[in-house]
Amino acid sequence: MPFRVAACQMNSREDKAANLETAERLIERAVALGADLVALPELFNVLGTPEDILHGAEPLPGPTTAWLQEQARAHGVYIHGGSIPVQVPGKEKCTNTSVVIDPAGEIIARYDKLHLFDIDVRERVSANESAIFEPGDRVVTCDTEHGRFGLTICYDLRFPELYRALTLAGARVIFAPAAFTLYTGKDHWEVLVRARAVENQVYMVAPAQIGAHRPNKFCFGSAMIVDPWGTILARAPEEETVIVADIDYEYQDRVRRQLPVLAHRRLEVYDSRP
Repeated sequence: MPFRVAACQMNSREDKAANLETAERLIERAVALGADLVALPELFNVLGTPEDILHGAEPLPGPTTAWLQEQARAHGVYIHGGSIPVQVPGKEKCTNTSVVIDPAGEIIARYDKLHLFDIDVRERVSANESAIFEPGDRVVTCDTEHGRFGLTICYDLRFPELYRALTLAGARVIFAPAAFTLYTGKDHWEVLVRARAVENQVYMVAPAQIGAHRPNKFCFGSAMIVDPWGTILARAPEEETVIVADIDYEYQDRVRRQLPVLAHRRLEVYDSRP
C-alpha cells in the first residue's frame, strides 16, 4: 500500500530548545497531514559555528534521541531524525549522525555521514567539516514495515556511487537531509536530488535547512520529495514548513519495468576498470 512521507524545512540555530520546539510543531503538522513517516533536516537540533555544534554534541542515546523517541511513540509514526552531532568517546570530534525511529520509539538505524564537506569555492563558500566531524565508515539501509530505506546526509549527494550501492542493497526510498549552502544550492541542489532519483529509480526524500545561522552563513532550503521518474512531488517554499507526498511502490516497479536501466548495467566492463 502507498504510504505518506513528510519532509520538514527548518531554520535551526544554536538554541537547541527553540529548535526542538520548531521540530515538534512541524511533526505535529505532518501527522495532521497524514504522514506515516516524518523526516527532519541535517543538524536539526543545533546549527551554528563549529563551537556551537561541538558544544551541542550528545551521546547516543541521549537527550535529543530520547525526545525523538517520545515524538514517535506519541504520534505512532516513523521519524527520521535528520542528523545531530553525536559525541565520539575519547575524541574531541563528533559524528554527523542520522537515526531512524519506529512507531514504538525504538532506534532501528544509525548512519554516520560518510563524506565531509571540506571545500573552498572561489571565496564564496568555504567549509571544513573534518575539523569537527569524524566520517562514518558504513553504507546503511533500514528495514521498516514500509520497505527498505537508504540513509545519506547532504554532501553525500555528490557521490553517486553511494546511491547506487544503496539501491543495489534494496533501498527503495533514500533520505538526504541537508543544510545545503545558498551559493551551491541555487545551482546544484535540485539537479543532484533529481539525478539521484532518476539514475537509481528511487524516491528521494530531502528535508532541508533554510535561512541564516551563525557565523553569517545561509542555507538554500527547497526541501523536496522526488519520485523515481525524477518528478518533484512536493517542494517547500522559502519558509519553515513541512511538505508531504505519497510513496507508491507499484508506480516505482512500473518505471523500472518500462525503463530497465538497472538491468542494463555492463558489469563486465565496469568491474574491469581500475
